Amino acid sequence: MPLVALTDLPTFRRLSDEGQEVLSVERARHQDIREMHIGLLNMMPDAALEATERQFYRLVGAANPIVQFHMHPFTISGLSRSAEAQAHIDRYYESFEKIRDEGLDGLIISGANVTHAHLQQEPFWQPLTEVFDWARQNVTSTICSCLATHALIQYGYGIERTHLGFKRWGVYSHRVVEPLHPLVSTINTRFDVPHSRFNEIFREDMERVGLRVLVESGEAGVHLAVSEDLVRVVFFQGHPEYDTISLFKEYKREVMRYHLGEREDYPPLPEHYFNLDLSDWLNRYGQKARQARRESLPLPEFEEQSVVSHLDNTWRDTAKAVFNNWLGLIYQVTDQDRRKPLMKRVDPNDPLALVGKLRHPEVGGVK
Repeated sequence: MPLVALTDLPTFRRLSDEGQEVLSVERARHQDIREMHIGLLNMMPDAALEATERQFYRLVGAANPIVQFHMHPFTISGLSRSAEAQAHIDRYYESFEKIRDEGLDGLIISGANVTHAHLQQEPFWQPLTEVFDWARQNVTSTICSCLATHALIQYGYGIERTHLGFKRWGVYSHRVVEPLHPLVSTINTRFDVPHSRFNEIFREDMERVGLRVLVESGEAGVHLAVSEDLVRVVFFQGHPEYDTISLFKEYKREVMRYHLGEREDYPPLPEHYFNLDLSDWLNRYGQKARQARRESLPLPEFEEQSVVSHLDNTWRDTAKAVFNNWLGLIYQVTDQDRRKPLMKRVDPNDPLALVGKLRHPEVGGVK
């Protein structure tokens, strides 16, 4: 499904350089092919703003090439931005008002950094819930990533996330637990997914309110779940969109925070991510970094290219397959008018006509 470059957003050039098909608007006009309009609510902090665009655009653009994908990035108020990041947003992003007026077939909501103990205390909480309310009534299907999953489950189902007391980060093995659902019926029954979070919503809480868990990990908990209608909302607790180097870059930031005194403990290695040789090297580097802090010396340089060249990606193919399945399900039930979420005669409570065929956890209420 080729992406259509509606603007000169640098992400389109980066993906084209990677070999991904990106159509010009002029070329797209001459193709007799259906359009689908996918929104990206990007709430990530400045350092990850453009990387998040690329990660999600890459997954959408790698899907089946029978549809043109028009991507619509936007953000909300309540998120602190540098002048440079705000200039990027002002130039390339659309307003939520424009998105709301013109409609979307699908929506992806990224994670975000938080500064308060409870999500409802965040400055972006009210604008985010306005997007939730609009999407539930007007968008065929919405993917929530990590923080967005926690926020929507709290807002819609009254379940507040639980702080783990530590940071869950690394690459974890997962298992499909609902193989009949078309989001996962064609993928490997076991696969890896990166996680990076301090908080979790547990399987028993999800199922208590009628959410369907599709994929989970014995170590990392639930990764993928869907709303009780099986498709209108897709919840990720992990990060299938991550690049191969995403966790490494995050680890480097934590090492720098330690060196600057912004955290007291030296960061542990992400689990199941570095091989044994890299882990040994990074542990030795950690000893040098601790000594540098004690003696007020500069932080030793990372041999970054050497580390990156030995990292493996064990999740991207499965992530592409899940996104391909998601987009295919939207295609099956979305209306030609993107301001309407479903075709006529599609049951909004069971768009895929599958609810009766899958198992039924105890159902609770939703706002």
